[in-house]
Amino acid sequence: MSRLVLIDGVSTPSERAQVSVYDRGFLYGDSVFETIRTYGGRLFALAEHIDRLARSASSVGIQLPVSTEQLAEETLRAVREAGNAESYARVMITRGSGPVDLDTASAEQPLRVVMVQPLTTPPVEYYRDGILVRCIETVRASDAAGSAKLGNYLASALALRLARDAGAAEALVVNRDGLVVEGPTSNVFLVKQGTIVTPPLEIGVLPGITRAIVIELAGELGLAVDFAAYPAERVVESDEIFLTSSIREVIPVVQVDDTVIGDGKPGRITGLLHRAFRQRVGLDGELPHDD
Repeated sequence: MSRLVLIDGVSTPSERAQVSVYDRGFLYGDSVFETIRTYGGRLFALAEHIDRLARSASSVGIQLPVSTEQLAEETLRAVREAGNAESYARVMITRGSGPVDLDTASAEQPLRVVMVQPLTTPPVEYYRDGILVRCIETVRASDAAGSAKLGNYLASALALRLARDAGAAEALVVNRDGLVVEGPTSNVFLVKQGTIVTPPLEIGVLPGITRAIVIELAGELGLAVDFAAYPAERVVESDEIFLTSSIREVIPVVQVDDTVIGDGKPGRITGLLHRAFRQRVGLDGELPHDD
């Protein structure tokens, strides 16, 4: 297993990969990124991720240094060169280097980085038994930039740290209006009386690739989907809760703060959607703990 980095299209061993300390991604988190995983060694939903990267860059005024086609090809090449059975790829665009100055106009040529490493997935117990989460109030950098996937994840990192310190596996981010909007690196779904509910994009939720696929799969399965956000005291009234992300797929939540959700076990609809997702990606519908 190996790690590999491409910087502006040039391949380098990860231990020798370097960018300038004057890069605005380092100085201010002035960057956008995507996380993409492989199934059977092939990058899943690559085009969708690269398109979202372009939208994120456009929304914060970062001009892509190369075409989306070239970004996709460089990501594919990095995964091939790394040679892992399964890989995790992070594609990042920074505004570039310049003086220590908040003025975005002072930045030079945008920088592109593709990082590849062996894929590590959550413990099977997360899928079999579900996880505990804590509601954490915070203001995210993305609250000021719509639904862009920004490199500045400090608020999310601190929210996760607070959740972990409280004995939880994950956080549920509560925004300035007191609404549960998402996890630090995931989208959140509730199930109430057979209806699947997820916060709408209009409140600053990241348009997750896995989120979109799950919504599509729900429609194919004849399940109703509603778009609404709830405060923490109403979230715990749910029959089921689950989180979605590219790396973790569908993670069942069985407890929020001190409240057990449903019967304290992963819910039926959660499992149904996860099996449908696994079938979509070519894994015969088997859940991780069935593998």
